[in-house]
Amino acid sequence: MLPEDEPAPGRDHSALGAGLPSRTALGAARHRAAHQLLEAGWLFSDPLAVRILGDDGEAALREAPMEGFGRALRLFIAARSRLAEDALADAVTQGVRQLVILGAGLDTYAYRSPFAARLRIFEVDHPATQAWKRDRLIAAAIRAPAALTFAPVDFERQTLAEGLAAAGFDASQATFFTWLGVVPYLTEAAVFATLAYIADLPGGADVVFDYANPTAAVTGAARAGHAALAARVAAAGENFRSYFDTDALCSRLAALGFRTVQDLGPPQIAARFFPSRVGVMPDRGGHIVRAATR
Repeated sequence: MLPEDEPAPGRDHSALGAGLPSRTALGAARHRAAHQLLEAGWLFSDPLAVRILGDDGEAALREAPMEGFGRALRLFIAARSRLAEDALADAVTQGVRQLVILGAGLDTYAYRSPFAARLRIFEVDHPATQAWKRDRLIAAAIRAPAALTFAPVDFERQTLAEGLAAAGFDASQATFFTWLGVVPYLTEAAVFATLAYIADLPGGADVVFDYANPTAAVTGAARAGHAALAARVAAAGENFRSYFDTDALCSRLAALGFRTVQDLGPPQIAARFFPSRVGVMPDRGGHIVRAATR
């Protein structure tokens, strides 16, 4: 269970003021939309990414960088969504029937899932961000499917376990968690408390999340680009709070009870999606992990 004095497993809203949605959730949604417009969604296809943004869709295209670290970040965000949804599809074929989207932001999976008849979906987020999203869905005429349950959780007043239980989550059922674009904004204690909760679920669980290596381990343009990104998110009131060494993280995941841990760093992501970049990608940077207790 997440200690009550720890930040949420969604983005921290403490610096944003009461009732304001997450700015970084909007930023990630703009990257997903820009990928549909600039790269034709070749890596990650999301037919609702532009639509859910409304007027912000134009800003996504206008502000999207065509090269350099900004484009690399956009493709990383597309890659993590693609890997998460591919892993989810595999889990559904193995019998998983529950999906929890932690820090859902403007994620659109629930509204275009090919498994609507087989998968119960819970979207967990801060109440302000979730209310903002629901307004966006109405404005875009995107219907929430019957399989979806919104789980607004104010982590200053309740734990993740309490929030999910109130939404009707069945801890005895095998569950898939996606946790994208959130871990860097949390303290290390909050990250591992959430992972421990997932690992202890009696029905078994998978989780896909992303993280970054310590900046001292990253060099060149990637380091400079990350520093600029860190400054932007800090200005938005959502600071980066945690970085992880890959070997140490994988060891801790195993100690928590995750029987399978697949960690994809820059070289592995390049080998899967950008073969022309194999051999020139740094060993350190952004990683995508799938861990499973089943």
